[in-house]
Amino acid sequence: MAKNIPLNQRIIFALDVSSKDDAERWLDRLGDQVQFYKVGLQLFLAGGFPAIEMILNRGCQVMVDLKFFDIPETVALAVRELRDKGATFITVHGNDPILRAAIKERNTAKILAVTVLTSFDESDLRAMGLTGTIQDLVYHRAKKALELGCDGVVSSGLEAQRLREGLGDRLLIVTPGIRPGSNDAVAADDQKRIVSAGEAIRNGADHIVVGRPIRDAADPVAIVRQMQDEIAAAL
Repeated sequence: MAKNIPLNQRIIFALDVSSKDDAERWLDRLGDQVQFYKVGLQLFLAGGFPAIEMILNRGCQVMVDLKFFDIPETVALAVRELRDKGATFITVHGNDPILRAAIKERNTAKILAVTVLTSFDESDLRAMGLTGTIQDLVYHRAKKALELGCDGVVSSGLEAQRLREGLGDRLLIVTPGIRPGSNDAVAADDQKRIVSAGEAIRNGADHIVVGRPIRDAADPVAIVRQMQDEIAAAL
C-alpha cells in the first residue's frame, strides 16, 4: 500500500503565516527535516507567487491550498495560472463541472478534491440539511473525484481507511487535522475530526498536513521528528 514517498515529504507543513519572510524563516528552521510545504489563503494573499517561488528555490514541494470554488471557467483559468508555477498539489472544492475544469488545465500539477473540511462534524451536516453520515459523504465525493480523473482527495484520517479499502492505491489521500492524541480528546481549536500522524498513515493517508502542533511547539523540529517516527512505524 505504501507509496515510495520520502519521509521528509510525508509531512506537509502548513505555512499559515503573514509574510514571505516569516515563511522563509520556517524553512530555515525546519531545514532538511521537511521538504513539502502548504501555501494557503493567508500566505498566498500576503506573499503571492514569490512565496511559492521561494519554497521551490529551496528544492521543496508546494501544495497550493486555495480550495478553488467558483464557476468552472474561472476555476480553469485559476488552475492555468498555477499549473506552470511549480505547484505539486492544487486543491479544488466543488462539484463535477468544477473538478473537470480543474483537471483539464492541470498539466503536471495534481488536483486534490476537498471532500469535507476537518472543522465539520455530524452536527454541521445536520445544520446544512444533510441527513447522511460524514463517512458516506466523504466516500461518495472521493469516488466521484477519482472517476472524474482527480489525482487525490483531502480528507480526515477518520475516513482514510474506508477510502483506501474501497478506492485502492491509485488515489492520493492528503490528511489535515493532525493532532497529538486521538479524536476522543479533541484539541481546543476549530478542528473536529482529528487523528495522530501515525493513525493517519496506518489508515491509508499518503501525506499529512500539519500546522499548529509544529508551529506552536517549543521545539518544532522535535515534534516533526516525533511525527516522522510515528509515520515510519506505521509504514
